[in-house]
Amino acid sequence: MNRPLGNLIGLKHHQTRRLERLYRRKVPPRELVTPELARQLAEISREIHRQVGILVDRAGFVTHVLVGDAKGLFIPALPRERGAKGRLKGLRLIHTHLDDSALTQDDLLDLALLRLDAVAALAVTPQGLPGAVQVAHLLPHEENGRNWGLISADHLSRLDLNFDQMVQSLEEELARRGDGREGTTGRERAILVGVSPRSRLAAEDSMAELAELADSAGLTVAATVVQHRQRADSRFLMGKGRLAELVIQALQLGSDLLVFDAELTPAQVRSITDFTELRVIDRTQLILDLFAQRARSREGKLQVEMAQVKYLLPRLRGRDDALSRLTGGIGGRGPGETKLEIDRRRLQERLHRLSRDLEKVRAERKVRREGRKRHQLPILSLIGYTNAGKSTLFNALTHAAVLAEDRLFATLDPTSRRLRFPREREVIITDTVGFIQDLPKNLLEAFKATLEELEEADLLIHVVDLSNPRFPEQMAAVDRVLASLGLTDKPVLKVFNKMDLVSPELAALQVRLHQGVAIAALDDSTLPPLIARLEEKVEELAAPFADWQDREKPWESLGVDG
Repeated sequence: MNRPLGNLIGLKHHQTRRLERLYRRKVPPRELVTPELARQLAEISREIHRQVGILVDRAGFVTHVLVGDAKGLFIPALPRERGAKGRLKGLRLIHTHLDDSALTQDDLLDLALLRLDAVAALAVTPQGLPGAVQVAHLLPHEENGRNWGLISADHLSRLDLNFDQMVQSLEEELARRGDGREGTTGRERAILVGVSPRSRLAAEDSMAELAELADSAGLTVAATVVQHRQRADSRFLMGKGRLAELVIQALQLGSDLLVFDAELTPAQVRSITDFTELRVIDRTQLILDLFAQRARSREGKLQVEMAQVKYLLPRLRGRDDALSRLTGGIGGRGPGETKLEIDRRRLQERLHRLSRDLEKVRAERKVRREGRKRHQLPILSLIGYTNAGKSTLFNALTHAAVLAEDRLFATLDPTSRRLRFPREREVIITDTVGFIQDLPKNLLEAFKATLEELEEADLLIHVVDLSNPRFPEQMAAVDRVLASLGLTDKPVLKVFNKMDLVSPELAALQVRLHQGVAIAALDDSTLPPLIARLEEKVEELAAPFADWQDREKPWESLGVDG
């Protein structure tokens, strides 16, 4: 026979037996609880002076008998297997209150976090009889600032509730709101979460960028939630009450994924996942997933996988269920994808092999760079914030067909082409991966082979999306990355792109402040001033390349397309 759970210390044998016999009871589908079962709960609760509760499934069977103290009830960890995604768990909690008190905040928290069909508080009279009853259930959408509905009666016999019908209606409404997918596109729905001590405007800017990352990664943003806290909670990042609201919001919106605008510690991922029973990923993992989708070359795939392995290693602790959630969907894919359940030793071996392969890549790139030095060709590298228009400008200047899309990190693998100036001078121009705020350290390290290309550049062309309201912060972010790479001494020409989308005054001001050039990369008629400035810059660098014009086609032996 199943045993009751919870505070059993001090109970007599016959009291424990009475609790065990509650498992034999069955409740008809229409009823919340039968009068006889309610009477038994009230009697034994008054006798032992402790709250007593039962969990009942939709078939009417008692699955758990719970014993608390005079003020509360502890619900043990329930099986993680839920019904269909975005649905309720299929259990209702009926428990006693030894006074006339209504449902507590803890009761409502259990309702949300456990996705229960309902939570009911049954008052126990001094004579040990069932008294007033109050029932709470989740709502399919917020009403008057509340996410739950309440039904009350001064006695169970006066409770106007067809329980089976209520649950069925609720499930149907939740099902209409989606099963975590957007139509037939297969896009997963996610709630973006930010916890920030910064100003409201700064937090909104950061969340807007996270939304762009999510969209580029193939997610549909179901909602954005920001909590302003001077100090983030070390365990949950935000308060438990706010997390409970997120669980309800996820249920109502048909989402089971939370994306945090921060880099979470392994302990925080486990704590939030266990508390909410939702999938949890952070900003770093979202960027890693986005890079995994974009990688095309063998080199790019190696670099992304190395960053993923470095990210996963400290988060690997046996077969932890919280981490198992990270292996599917957004945040869990990648070239040569490594399942989180693989033991640490095998991951470390894989990391060693990746490091060795990337060293070979670096050696090959070094040979090509030395070849360029021997042929004395100036090298220009396009840099800038992701989605600033670098690839579009690269195509416009070289008539190449590099992928250029209005999404973050469309370019991951560097591409080089020759560029011929009007006065027959030629250079090599390279399109590189874009930067972003707080670029994960593991990615910077993994892409060292690619970013080393910038070390050999004679001129960095910093492309800025002038139409983005956050362009000053984006420029600063690029400068920070350059500083971290030790490239602050490189000559830089700032090119303000998308001038056609802003006022002429703004474009002129930025050009004057930064001695730059304003263009619209999609409009060839705006490019001559840029080409002239580039030629001027190259003239300034011409001394080391005095004999380049004597060579007919020096790029042919350099692995650069003509």
